[in-house]
Amino acid sequence: MNPVVGLDVSSGESEIQAFLDKGKPYGKSFKVLHTNESLEVLFHFLKKIENGSGLKPTVILEATGHYHTPVIQFLEEHNYLYIMVNPLLSYQAKKSSLRKVKTDAVDAYCLCELFYKEELEPYKKRGTQLLNLRNLTRQHETLTGLYVQAKLQFNSILEQVFPEYKGVFGDMYSKVSLNTLLEYSTSESVLRVGESKLADKIASLCTSRSERWASERAKKLMDAAQRNPFKSTLYHSHLISLEMYIQMLLQYQEHLAKLDERIDALAGEIEEYKIIQSIPGIGEKIAATIISEIGEIERFNHPKKLVAFSGIDPSVHSSGKFTATINRITKRGSSRLRHALYMAVLCGIRGSRNKKLKAFYDKKREEGKPFKVAMIACTNKLVHWIFALLKSKETFLDLA
Repeated sequence: MNPVVGLDVSSGESEIQAFLDKGKPYGKSFKVLHTNESLEVLFHFLKKIENGSGLKPTVILEATGHYHTPVIQFLEEHNYLYIMVNPLLSYQAKKSSLRKVKTDAVDAYCLCELFYKEELEPYKKRGTQLLNLRNLTRQHETLTGLYVQAKLQFNSILEQVFPEYKGVFGDMYSKVSLNTLLEYSTSESVLRVGESKLADKIASLCTSRSERWASERAKKLMDAAQRNPFKSTLYHSHLISLEMYIQMLLQYQEHLAKLDERIDALAGEIEEYKIIQSIPGIGEKIAATIISEIGEIERFNHPKKLVAFSGIDPSVHSSGKFTATINRITKRGSSRLRHALYMAVLCGIRGSRNKKLKAFYDKKREEGKPFKVAMIACTNKLVHWIFALLKSKETFLDLA
């Protein structure tokens, strides 16, 4: 016998279907909630199958974002082997059926059938460090997106209140600049307080700078207030919005700084982090994203599988005598990994930081390849390097 239990996971619950062997379903499907009490029911069911077949059943389920987390934790605590499949694989298997049926019970049943059809490998746990790093880098990406959106909204309001302020500080989004604008949001308030008090305020906000620097910023702010077309703000709502966005930007900066510290500290404990950074053009943030998204390199036994996981493998379209000559990349797998790899290539070829990659890029361009095609070729090359380095535990210099 070769028992398997299929779990169709959804938010807060899972549909359970068991097979004792190929073509031998065990009873009808049933639901369990993702609660301690309900998962105990699942545990007793697994034990029942184990006693009946003499073997511990393998559990198969789809990757479902975070919904499967309670189930995975439960299975690991009780030492059950589980296989996590890509939803695309199970979707393609279900499409082979002539009947178009979509229910949780059918999905759990199909997962069991897929177990006997495909040679699926058990899911290898990423270390706790890699999981934590992945969560932190994804949180950083999400927060950065919100920060960028807040910047755009902030700029829109500033254009309607104090557009001339943009040239006062070298970095308008620095803490000194934002706190100064928070205190003096209009040209009217700037002109009323005067240059001397402005200089004192700026100096108190930035103790690392000289008094001369603070005085220069104060003079620039006074000049900007004089040039500002909005001598008085007609809409008080704009001032409320401006204050709100300034506070949001300051909070985002604080949260991102904390995430940066935690990512650097956690990644520094992982051997692969330094190995990836040995490739010219890959900095700390890109390296952290790459290793956290790849996870354990042992999951891949060939570089082409890592290429496919990155979604940069070319799609193939051939039917009869027709073979497509223009093939786009599949864009399947991890979009975050794909973006990080693309940025690594971009950084590597700019200024020839990565001479080997730049030479390869130039070769592709000389062959007449468009920019995007050459970039994808370079990304593919980079993935092969990363695979070789992580497998051999060597640095890029050793590989060269």
